[in-house]
Amino acid sequence: MEVLTTIPPFVYVLVAALLVPFVSRRVGHALGVLATGIVVPLAVFTPEGTHWSVKLFGAEAQQFGFEVVLFNVDEFSRLMGIIFGFIGAVAVLYSYASEAPNKQTAYALTYAGTSIGAVFAGDWLTLVFFWELMAVTSTVLVWDYGGKAVRAGFRYAVLHGIGGSLVLAAIVWHYAEVGSFLFTASTGIVGGTPAILAVAAIGIGVNVGFVGLHAWLPDTYPRPHVAASVFLCVYTTKTGVYAMYRAFPADGHLWLAYMGAAMAVFGATMAVLQKDMRRLLSYHIQSQVGYMIAGIGIGTTVATAGAFGHVFNHILYKSLLFMTVGVIIYRTGEESLKYVGGLARDMPITFGAFVVAALSIAGFPGFNGFVSKGMIIAEAHYKHLDVVWYLLLAGGVGTFLSFIKLGWYAFYEGDYDGEVRDANRLQQVAMVSVAVLCVAYGLVPDALFAILPGNEGGFEYTTYTVGHIVEGLILAVLGIVGFAILKKPLDRVGRVPDIDAVYNPLTFYGTRGLVRGVTETYAAVDRAVVATAGGVTRTLRNPETVVRNAVGRTPDEATGEDEAAWPRSLHAGIGTSILLLVAVTTIGIALMVVV
Repeated sequence: MEVLTTIPPFVYVLVAALLVPFVSRRVGHALGVLATGIVVPLAVFTPEGTHWSVKLFGAEAQQFGFEVVLFNVDEFSRLMGIIFGFIGAVAVLYSYASEAPNKQTAYALTYAGTSIGAVFAGDWLTLVFFWELMAVTSTVLVWDYGGKAVRAGFRYAVLHGIGGSLVLAAIVWHYAEVGSFLFTASTGIVGGTPAILAVAAIGIGVNVGFVGLHAWLPDTYPRPHVAASVFLCVYTTKTGVYAMYRAFPADGHLWLAYMGAAMAVFGATMAVLQKDMRRLLSYHIQSQVGYMIAGIGIGTTVATAGAFGHVFNHILYKSLLFMTVGVIIYRTGEESLKYVGGLARDMPITFGAFVVAALSIAGFPGFNGFVSKGMIIAEAHYKHLDVVWYLLLAGGVGTFLSFIKLGWYAFYEGDYDGEVRDANRLQQVAMVSVAVLCVAYGLVPDALFAILPGNEGGFEYTTYTVGHIVEGLILAVLGIVGFAILKKPLDRVGRVPDIDAVYNPLTFYGTRGLVRGVTETYAAVDRAVVATAGGVTRTLRNPETVVRNAVGRTPDEATGEDEAAWPRSLHAGIGTSILLLVAVTTIGIALMVVV
């Protein structure tokens, strides 16, 4: 193990990504499973405090004067490494079973590897380096599918480029204030003004899906191959949650709690209105990440542990949801709930996995979402953050409602017009392995607590109390009643526009208008300069003709006037012309200087 830990975990994954395109599908995907899977034992058994630091050098071996930590293990990076590595291995297996080509899986592995590099970083410079690489690799993963994914990927890249630039600006300011990029040099991001903290929050907020900065998520994740969506639903937003904690680790950031609560409600509400299955799931990424951001904003030990517990649990049940929906799309070719139905009879394994995932994300007692979501909600109530508490509860009702809707239309009501089979053997292995963990961590919450940050001091939190169980059951009942009331109105709802319906065309036509305005202005100036130069040249060469034209006089053959009547002195040679040009230019410059 000591030999393995001398190499940062992301290296194994990135090396596998380089090899995958050059071997067979079976060998390549086996390498991918092995490389991502090895991250789990590395994260578990590497002692806390282990770090691999290097000095940066310039072209002439001159040290820049600071160090970076490429591999750092603490209780936060350990948890992220465990779940990133495990789900990466499952996703590679699912990719193989879903006929993903080697090239796509190679791109997915680079995405997973850079994300793992980000969460094991021990300083801000290393984190932002992998942060930007993560944006690039995920964009390429989306683009690889072609079609509608290309433009969606471009919009995704632009937004994440802007967000990454803001994060980098905040980090540079932080370095100017602290004199070090190391996490240990300060408590979170330090800025000279609150505006710098706002810049950091907004930059990271793009990745986590702040309300108003979120539209890239439902726009992008439904577009690529179904196996690519499993990777995408895991890494970007959860790396964002990790970075948000690193930036704002202490109490005093309650505004994050309110933003998280707003995300929980907004994402769940928009999800209820969707018919595209992957778009529905994408909105619920925003909603569930809202609970994590709320936990970080509340800032207590239990709330922070709950936030990272929810990161861990969310990756399990959300990847499972994307796998089950991916099987539906893989078998039927349909993306919309309008064209599927009654699939439970023909897809019992997929249906069972969906039920586990749906009850987990909704926070039903006995499933892992109930444990971590309950910790955050309970702390909001304990801290008397009533608005946050009510919004998180409302988000829970919306979650129950939307997954009742998804399950009802996909698996129960109606009858799919066509032959359909259940998931293939390897898809079943991938789904069942994750579903088992969703139930295990729900029934044995201490197993989850053992890997959460702050577990050494113990938690003053009991999962299965009468109050918590009743709360979970009430949310479920409200979800069922809500769906019964809203079922018919929801049937009549078409595609619901989001904020990107405003800023996408505004950006497109605005930038096109700007480009055209600049180019047309340049062309007009160019034409004017050419015309002016031509006029000056003609005047100096033949001033008599110019004067005649200026006063409306024409040559004698047109007017009957004698050309000899014009003064001969208007004719000028090249020397006189140059002298006149120099004199006029000199006078013009003198006038400009005087003015």
